[in-house]
This record gives sequence, C-alpha cells and structure tokens, in this order.
Amino acid sequence: MIKRIPLSALRVGMYLTDLNNDWVPHNNQRRKGFIRNEATIEKIGRLGVKYIYIDTGRGLDSPDGEPAHEVDQANQATLDRVAEEPPVAFRRADIADEMVSALAIHQQAQGLVGNLMQNVKLGKAIDLSPVHELAENLQGSVFRNHNALACLGRIREKDNYLLEHSVNLSVLMSIFGKSVGHSSDVLHQTIVGALLHDIGKILTPDEILHKPGRLTPEEFEIMKEHAAHSHQILAGTEGIGELSVLTAAEHHERLDGSGYPKGLRDDEISVYGRMAAIADVYDAITSDRVYHKGMTPTQGLKKLLEWSGDHLDPTLVRHFIRCLGLYPVGSMVLLESGRLGVVIEGNEDDQRQPVVRLMYHTRFRMPIPLEVLDLARPGVQDHILRAVEPDDYKLDVRKFLQ
Repeated sequence: MIKRIPLSALRVGMYLTDLNNDWVPHNNQRRKGFIRNEATIEKIGRLGVKYIYIDTGRGLDSPDGEPAHEVDQANQATLDRVAEEPPVAFRRADIADEMVSALAIHQQAQGLVGNLMQNVKLGKAIDLSPVHELAENLQGSVFRNHNALACLGRIREKDNYLLEHSVNLSVLMSIFGKSVGHSSDVLHQTIVGALLHDIGKILTPDEILHKPGRLTPEEFEIMKEHAAHSHQILAGTEGIGELSVLTAAEHHERLDGSGYPKGLRDDEISVYGRMAAIADVYDAITSDRVYHKGMTPTQGLKKLLEWSGDHLDPTLVRHFIRCLGLYPVGSMVLLESGRLGVVIEGNEDDQRQPVVRLMYHTRFRMPIPLEVLDLARPGVQDHILRAVEPDDYKLDVRKFLQ
C-alpha cells in the first residue's frame, strides 16, 4: 500500500515511492528507493519536506500514515469546493482569432529570452526595451482571450524547458495577476519579472544546469544560487521595476521558511513572490522533462492544494485555481458518453462545463472525427466525469490544442 506519512515518522528500511512530487520544485524529478541510513533522512529534512509517500509493500510500514488514495480524495474534494466558487471572469475574443496573435507573441518571447540569456553570458547589460514591449503584448493577449496563450503553454518540447518555462511563467502570472485585480503597471512589472526570473541560471555551470540525473546535495546548493544571481543581475539593471525584482527574487521562497535564497517566511515574502511561487511550481510539475514526466493539469492543481499552508499561500492557491479553472486548458477529460476530449477553453459561468475538442471513444477504443463541443451549450447532455491521464490512452494532447 502507498501511504503518506509525516517526515517525523520516516525510518531506515522504508521505501520511498515516486509520488514524492513535493521534491519536484527543488530538482524537477521524482525520487524513490530505500532509506538506508539516517543521513538520508536528515538530508530530506533539510529540503523542507513535511510529508513523504512510502510503499509498505516494499519496505517498512508506519502507523502514522494515511493511504495515498485517501489523500487524493481529500485533495479532490477541496478542488471541487473551490470549483463551486464563482469563476474569474475575463473578456473574450474568439480563441481562433487570438491564436494567430498569441503564436507570434509566444515565438517572440522564446527568442527574446534566449537572446537575453546569451547576452548576460557574454557580460552585456540587459536591454529592457524589447522586454517591456513583449510584456505589453502578452498583457494584451491575455486581456483579449487568455486561453490562446494558455494553449501554447501546453505545447512544449522537453529539451527546451528553460526558455519555455520562463515564457509560460509570464503567461501564468499574466492570467493570475489580472484575476486578482492588479493594476496595469503592477501586472506589467510582474510579467517582466516572470520573463526574467531564471536569468541567474546563466551563471550556473552547464554540467549542473543540464545534468540529466539527480543532483547531489552539493550540486543542489550550487543550483539554488541561481535565485540570488537573478536578484543581483536584475537589481543592477537600469530601468527595472522594484516589483519585477521581487517577482524574480522570491519565486523559490516558501511560507515555512524552507525556501531560498533568503529563507523568508510568511509575510516576509511579497504577494508577488508568493504568486510567482505558485505559478512556478505548477508549471514545473505539469511539464514534461527529459527525466521527468509531468502531471496532468488537474493533478497539478490538487498538489498545489496539498502543499498549501506549509509551502504555498492557501488563499492565493485557491484564486489561482479559480482563474485557471477546474479543468485547465490542456486537461484531458472523460465524458459520460465515453468520449475523450482536451479542454481548449474555459467557461466563465461554470468551471465544470468548458469547451473540449473530442478525438477518441473509450468504449469502442478507437479515434473519432475531431469535434469541438461546448459543454455549456443548451441541449448538450454530456458532462465531464473526471480528468484522465493521456498516456493511459497513448494520446498526445499537444496535437489537439491548436
């Protein structure tokens, strides 16, 4: 049986499962295996981990644990309660029309972030003019229809994570910031901070930054320095806004003080840093990497709820879920009819009734003609049963998002 236990109950001889995803924000990979000595337990504790998933069929049991399926059920119940709250309303242009602009903005963003990192590597100063222009374009697209950029955020390549993560974080912060009512200037500054939040990684040695396996504790300490490097680089950049610097500098800080680079706690972390932490973790755990299979968007939201309070701001997590929707763009869902669909657009009036693109029938186990179905349209009888894992059906959601 898979159980979740408090860290204090972890003992030598227990077997860690690959469900320990709260380690993902630290090193972006799952970890599993036997606990062979006390030193390993001490290292885990220093990472700020509060709970651990163990497999009692492969190692020692603990009376202090709760079955993983019960934890997931509790997370799902909380997610359902959040979904009952009024969704965040956005003005909408037609997604097909906005997709044209969004694609150009997305490509421009990747190229710009890549060029900036190369310039910093060469010792050049950051020219913020194109960054400000890009932030305005991102903000405009999100105001017209945020689903277009959200779709593109799910169409990603494993080998281009660093650039795509920076772009996607700026998109998520755009959506998040608009939903909480940030002014245009504040929204602009946080978008800039999100675009540049990992600029300090250019000073991380390549053999650590691109290491395909688990980092050693010593390598991880070096990796963590990128947050301080980002702060230093941006704080010395002419024309940068204070909120941009905070957004970038604090995205790895955690409410319980287990984050970095400063180990800030609670209100010591700005609201912009707390928002960036949520968006950064969500994007990291839902992204495919060379050595890490990403969660589904709905699984990612449930994990954010599980980590609320200790690591992440619970009020902001709930707001983040409301603005992305119960089934974020890119989620694969199973309908009562047995058909599978990919969510391509949310619903401002009812998060349980998004727009989906149908492509497969589970009862007949065969593809079906592509069809766009608005589950909120009058007369539609079908409804979502649950989110599902695309790999279970050997489907790639990216093919059906555009």
